[in-house]
Amino acid sequence: MDPDFDEFLHVQARLSIVALLAPADWVAFGFVRDAVDTSDSALSKQITALADAGYVEVRKTRNHTGRHTHLRLTAHGRQAFQRHASALERIVAAARTADPAPEPG
Repeated sequence: MDPDFDEFLHVQARLSIVALLAPADWVAFGFVRDAVDTSDSALSKQITALADAGYVEVRKTRNHTGRHTHLRLTAHGRQAFQRHASALERIVAAARTADPAPEPG
């Protein structure tokens, strides 16, 4: 397996979240929830795991419209995502250039 392949990030929900956050600065929790089509509780669980691993930063604020949660990748998370994406690209490229298995028969 490619040394840059990140098993932790490869979990579908986490990979979707990190890919969504990669091109952005701060992103609203609700936007992420809707974009990855998940529930608040399921997203919270994945965000907690990503934050505990140092991949995501969570900012909670309160103003006259209520409480707001925003997310962004940390520098560590951005680097991990870039390495993982590169590993996936190498894996796919190797599969495309591999000699096909001989036809049975």
